[in-house]
Amino acid sequence: METVLIVDDEKNYLLILSAVLEEEGFETLTANSGQEALEKLKNSDVDLVLTDMKMPVMDGIELLKRIKTENPDLPVIMMTAYGTVEKAVLAMQQGAFSYILKPFDNASLVIYVKKAIAMHRVVKENRQLRHTVESRFNFGNIIGKSNGMQNVFETIRKVAPTNASVMIEGESGTGKELVARSIHFNSLRRDKPFIVVNCSALAENLLESELFGHEKGAFTGAFSMKKGRFELADGGTLFLDEIAELAPSLQVKLLRVLQEKVFERVGGVKTIFVDIRLIAATNRKLKEEIKKGRFREDLYFRLNVVRIVLPPLRERIEDIRPLTAHFLQKFATERRTDIPVKGIEPEVERLFYNHSWPGNVRELENVIERAMIMCSGDTIRVSDLPKDFKDQTENGYDLEGIPVNAKLYDTLNMVEKKMIERAMKISNNVQSHAAELLGIGKSGLNQKIRKFNLDTHSK
Repeated sequence: METVLIVDDEKNYLLILSAVLEEEGFETLTANSGQEALEKLKNSDVDLVLTDMKMPVMDGIELLKRIKTENPDLPVIMMTAYGTVEKAVLAMQQGAFSYILKPFDNASLVIYVKKAIAMHRVVKENRQLRHTVESRFNFGNIIGKSNGMQNVFETIRKVAPTNASVMIEGESGTGKELVARSIHFNSLRRDKPFIVVNCSALAENLLESELFGHEKGAFTGAFSMKKGRFELADGGTLFLDEIAELAPSLQVKLLRVLQEKVFERVGGVKTIFVDIRLIAATNRKLKEEIKKGRFREDLYFRLNVVRIVLPPLRERIEDIRPLTAHFLQKFATERRTDIPVKGIEPEVERLFYNHSWPGNVRELENVIERAMIMCSGDTIRVSDLPKDFKDQTENGYDLEGIPVNAKLYDTLNMVEKKMIERAMKISNNVQSHAAELLGIGKSGLNQKIRKFNLDTHSK
């Protein structure tokens, strides 16, 4: 529901114009001076300003200038009973959308308002697209050649064109928001808003206002009406991250919106209809949360129409190499030296493959970013890595898990075989790369492949 701010020093005009526009389905705010209008613009979401030209202290032209300084995209329609060509030209030069003379018929005014609102809607959508996506998220920013990620890509391709709710599960740092954006920007809603809410970032009362909005005076500090994320996402996609943190009372309200597509703002009685696609994400196991009574089962089934599970990085180690190349390219422009980083030394790569990556892809990105800063040459070396990262990796061998009566020869053979199999998998069966990872020559690798009778489909 779009909001029009009406500014006029004559109260009768404020009442009449509010009634006309509300009958057309618009929400209205009123101000009887330019200064009051500026205050309301600071605290409210407004889609159009309809202002009188001649007002005391601050006239319509000055108000127009102030609005365009703060928000150049906000359309302003000027009204005046003192219409002259000079004033009309001046208003248009200062950025007014249009100019209308008092007295005017209601039908003409509504036409002007609807045109201005439509223009503003297009401008907002285009601006959001520019800020949130330069590419169309055709999986170009989601890196992965592993089977687990290929399954994720296939699910995105199938679900994106639909309106189905999607539940994305995965540990922190696996890229859940990136997948949600990819679904949106490959859907029919791609030209509409993509709105993100982190359900764990706000207290329950603040999150309710953030999601559903509030009316003026709904609670202490609610000095003006505010639209919630559901309204802002109308026609597009709402992404609720960390959905398991949602309080029980908000779970009930969310279920109603999903079922009926309606809600009321906090402190309001007006029913608001929205058309959104909802994508939720969590790093918890929701079925366990249901058993513990912390998450509603009926809401779970509403959200979980299509489920996408993102594998942790430790289970997709073959993706470490392409991810590393991607982050090297990403941070290349931030280098403060003229020496481009071409890659990482083999010992760094081995450390990467041996690390457990509790922070997943986000941790890898941070390690690469830090190493790019510390690197003084064209190759990232072990000395460029964070000390705590090296300590964790070097101490990562689980020797305690080996039985005390294990035979040394058999154990070494088992470890050697598993390391070769893993290196071949990581290198996509390219033996020269696998040998490099293992720190041996290609001929030595061939001998060990024959020793263990491995089926490697060698290249």
